[in-house]
This record gives sequence, structure tokens and C-alpha cells, in this order.
Amino acid sequence: MGYWKSKVLPKIKKVFDKNGTKKSAAAAEACKSFDESKEQITKEFEEKKTELQPKVLEIYEASSVEIKALVKEPKEPGLKKHSVAVHKFIEELVKIEFPGSKPVSEASSKFGPALIPGPVFFVFEKVSTFIVTEEKVEPTPEAATTAAEEEREIVLVEEEKKEEVVEKKEEEEKKEEVVEKIEEEKKEVAVEAEKVEPTPTTTEPEAKV
Repeated sequence: MGYWKSKVLPKIKKVFDKNGTKKSAAAAEACKSFDESKEQITKEFEEKKTELQPKVLEIYEASSVEIKALVKEPKEPGLKKHSVAVHKFIEELVKIEFPGSKPVSEASSKFGPALIPGPVFFVFEKVSTFIVTEEKVEPTPEAATTAAEEEREIVLVEEEKKEEVVEKKEEEEKKEEVVEKIEEEKKEVAVEAEKVEPTPTTTEPEAKV
């Protein structure tokens, strides 16, 4: 057991380390080669965009939630975690001759998606152009201030209207009170007039001649 730990395991580890280094170097070379062809891939993508859209959307809709999330927000931890699903998604893109998907699929088969994040995310970026996402629009401070001022103005206008209505009602009530008082005074005057009797006129006797 001691011999295994001291002699055999270190040798196996050394072999794996060498293989890992070679693999990483080869993956880096594949990424570099892909980067050089990005311009041509983009050009081909723009030419085939209309034709690709329905096919891409069909593949996307049939994909898992994890793949959809990676297409929208590419992140390396997610790429490592869901490498099998990522490779399968890229293979589906190869079937519809999606620009750039074939070299990415070949590199993914050799090295795994986690070692070629650049090319994978480049393809995902192109796919995402077909995906409609509703972005939340955060109001700017100026817009928020303007909205608040408008609300205050509306409230003030409503309050002014209410005050006008109240004032009109009060004016009408006062007018009614004045009219009532006038009517009462007229009645009182009429009653007083009836009470006052006319004084008799006295005629002096004519003087006899």
C-alpha cells in the first residue's frame, strides 16, 4: 500500500497533469483559430438570419431551462455545470447549419465546452438575437421627479376644484338666506300696514252769513 501511494499514484497523477496541460493548450489553440474566423461567421450569420430564425426558436423552445438561462446570460460556472446539455444544444444547431456551430461542436467533443467558453458564448450570443426578452425599464431620477410633480399638481387642482365647489355652495346658501330675510321683512311690513287704521278727516262747519 505504501509503495502504491509513494510510487504509482504520483506517476499516474503526473500523466494526467501532462494530458490536462496538453488538452488545455489544444483548446486554447482551437479558441484562437475560432476567433480568427469570427468575422466570416458573423457575415454568414447576417446573410442567413431570416432563414435561421424559426429553426433556432424551435430548438431554443425545446431546450432546458438551464440552457435558456445560459443563452440569455452566459456564465462559465453554468457552462461547466451543464456541459453535456450545452454540447447537445450546439449539436442541434449544427443540424440547421448555424454559422460557427460546427467548429464549436468539434472542439466541444474533443475538449469539452468548459475549455472553450469564448466560441461557445459567441454562438450563444448569436442565438440570443432571436430571443425576445422583456427588460424592466427603471425610471430615471428626473422622470420620477417629474411624475411626482405631476401627481402633486393633479392633487392641487383637485383640491382647488373642491374648494370652489364648497365656496359656490356657501354663496348659494348665503343668497338663499338673504332672500328669505327679505321675504320675511316684506311679510312683516305688510302685517304692520294692515294693523295701522286710517285716521278720520274732520270737516269744519261753514259760517253763516
